[in-house]
Amino acid sequence: MEKTVFLFSGQGSQYPQMAGELIAASPKAAEVFTCACDVLGFDLKEICLNGTAEELAKTQVSQPAIMATSLAALACAREKGIDASAVAGHSLGEYAAMVAASMLTMEDGFKLIKARADAMGRCAEQQDGAMAAIVGLTAEEVASVCEETPGYVLPVNYNSTAQTVIAGERTAVAEASETFVAMGKRAIPLAVSAAFHSKLMQPAADEFYEAAKNFSFAKPKLDFYSNLTGKKLTDCSDMAGYLAKHIVSPVRFTSELAELQTDGYKNFVELGPGKVLTGLVKKTLKDVAAVNIENSKTLEKAVDILTKKL
Repeated sequence: MEKTVFLFSGQGSQYPQMAGELIAASPKAAEVFTCACDVLGFDLKEICLNGTAEELAKTQVSQPAIMATSLAALACAREKGIDASAVAGHSLGEYAAMVAASMLTMEDGFKLIKARADAMGRCAEQQDGAMAAIVGLTAEEVASVCEETPGYVLPVNYNSTAQTVIAGERTAVAEASETFVAMGKRAIPLAVSAAFHSKLMQPAADEFYEAAKNFSFAKPKLDFYSNLTGKKLTDCSDMAGYLAKHIVSPVRFTSELAELQTDGYKNFVELGPGKVLTGLVKKTLKDVAAVNIENSKTLEKAVDILTKKL
């Protein structure tokens, strides 16, 4: 039997009316949003189904919204007989991955993501940071341009061999982006409100650490692959410290994918809004299957592809 890993979408993947078909398809998916609304104190389902792109882009909304959509997709996948022996998330996606791996209850997962989003949202209001995806250069080439750009800007997300995300001060990100465009490369601004995974988020990391210390984390029941190391997480003794460091550290997603393939994973199933991670898998790995689940159509397609392989 081929090994399957669940991948969970990251911030910036949100879009209006996401999750609607998942909620309609599964009572368990609907229960995810009921839990989220109870914890958050506002109607996340209403914003996901009827909110504007601007409303969804707010950090305090986008983080739990993407997590809820990802967990709704997880519920639908499992109801259809699709399951995995490993999980991995892209940045924010690690929180849905922790719930999927039973490290956290769903309720605690939403409590934790609320604390994270609140801390990061407050930090974002005190800075003028930005992020952009650079396409068509190696990570080393991207780093070289950042080093030559005035101000604070650096690579933070190593997404594939041909895509690296930069973050930093808005003016520095803009200037570096102009340089990349002049080189004939693409520089795509991300729909986020701050320079995530950079030192500009240190106040958020410090605040979040104090909140995260109050949570209990169980040993994962599924193999959990880490953004911080790009490898399987083996030490869960200080998850509060891990998650605080996660806020200000690079996402080594390319390394994670390589490690998963080395460990024998053949099926990569992205759960959550969009198909960014599915695209990264296809660009990075050969001889694997990559599918996403975000609505009824993609759920049916994933079932069709994976039931033939599992």
